[in-house]
Amino acid sequence: MYLWAESEELPDLSLTALIGEALARHAAAGHIALLDGDDAVTYSNLAEAVAAMSGSLRVSGIGRGDITGLSFSGKRVGIVAFLAALRVGACPCLIDPRLPMATRTAHLTSAGARYLLTDESSLSRHQGGSSLRITRMDELADACPFIDDELGPDDRAMVQFTSGSTGMPKAALLSHRNLVCNAIGVMRHTGIGPQDRFLHVMPLFHTNGINNQVIAPLLAGASIALSDRFAAADAQDLIDRYRPTIMTGVPTTYSRILEHCGGQIRAGALRLLRCGSAPISAALHEEIEAAFGVPLAVSYGLSEATCTSTINPPSARRIGSVGTVLTHQTVALLEPGGTQPVGGGREGEVCIGGPSLMSGYLNAPGERPIVDGWLRTGDLGRFDEDGYLSLTGRIKDVIIRGGENLSPQMIEEVILADPSVAACCIVGRTHHDLGEVPVAFIVRVPGIPLEGEAVAQRVRTRLSRAHVPQDIWFVDELPENAVGKIDRKALRKLCEREPESAP
Repeated sequence: MYLWAESEELPDLSLTALIGEALARHAAAGHIALLDGDDAVTYSNLAEAVAAMSGSLRVSGIGRGDITGLSFSGKRVGIVAFLAALRVGACPCLIDPRLPMATRTAHLTSAGARYLLTDESSLSRHQGGSSLRITRMDELADACPFIDDELGPDDRAMVQFTSGSTGMPKAALLSHRNLVCNAIGVMRHTGIGPQDRFLHVMPLFHTNGINNQVIAPLLAGASIALSDRFAAADAQDLIDRYRPTIMTGVPTTYSRILEHCGGQIRAGALRLLRCGSAPISAALHEEIEAAFGVPLAVSYGLSEATCTSTINPPSARRIGSVGTVLTHQTVALLEPGGTQPVGGGREGEVCIGGPSLMSGYLNAPGERPIVDGWLRTGDLGRFDEDGYLSLTGRIKDVIIRGGENLSPQMIEEVILADPSVAACCIVGRTHHDLGEVPVAFIVRVPGIPLEGEAVAQRVRTRLSRAHVPQDIWFVDELPENAVGKIDRKALRKLCEREPESAP
């Protein structure tokens, strides 16, 4: 089945040109761009800061096409540096400042980066012997503003590292056209504008944190309230203080907020919650909406397709769905590993096409997930009759037990429907006879007893004997990567141990 999202053509301009025009237009209207603690940064202030830093970057030698790492503990300076790097024609790459410097330099070097900008004052220019030139913000010299006004839509714009949940992070190279395509699609699908204020709690180095919560809002003239070190316990204070209209998080963001707020939040001016990056159960979805009193729009996308390809329309969200396709993008369901489209509501591999697709990986040239114009995501899904996509699992996560394909997501949904379960993850473990068997890792709700046999019986009565986990391990928490996704790889390694060494 094919689902096309069509509209007028994309503007044949670089993101730099569009951002520059947007900053000037919203500055003239007197709009606020950033809220950082007690500081209100107007669009005029932001434009001046970006212009000033662009001159400093230029005299530092950074220019057209240079892959430049950005590693900042503060979001405000990170946003200014990102926009300034775009302005001089560089190709910024936001990277997790919490990683050891040796890891950061190794990742950036593997992607061909020449520079790293940071606000860490204790670092030397060539930390750890790396050829990467490290420049501290306090070392930048003042200079006249500079802009590369010859940039086009096909020029390099950003390097986005994948989450690395299935291996070493890969460096996806994105063009200006890619970033513009994503931003316009998100703006139109969610109806954001100058009346909106975003609560920015996700890290800047996350694709959603920069694409959907910085680029799209700035183009739309919205305000962005910054939280550098978000903790769930701070959520209500931030909502009360900034009165945001939109907040975005991953499922664990919201589940932890619910733990701290006792299931009830004063939503204030919120009109929309957004969620993506990891599967969310129907039970948690309903619990979040009940607590906040506003709709939660779940979305779906990959760094290799810039960021987002489907979002639930805010006024017509469907629980269990990741929404409808964004303008200018194409989503097809193809036979897993094949080229034929599936139809009739059947399950197929989710494949993405259109101008949001990356140019390729910089540090894994042998891996080519884009085949014949389609990004083969490895995700399985199906469309309903109204064009809403639902994800049903991952090809690699499917557990093949004695020749029968078992969906981990299906088992997880059954277990998560038990009110005694706070979190759950199902992974496959090698079995000498059956090939693979499902194993469950479960986090119990504090104070509510739950035994493994009750879990097994629940699965047995709602699915089949084959779906019943071979082992059920109760843990205090599930391991996560840097962007809040459950680290299935770590759990697979754990469950391959001998039973006596299991948790």
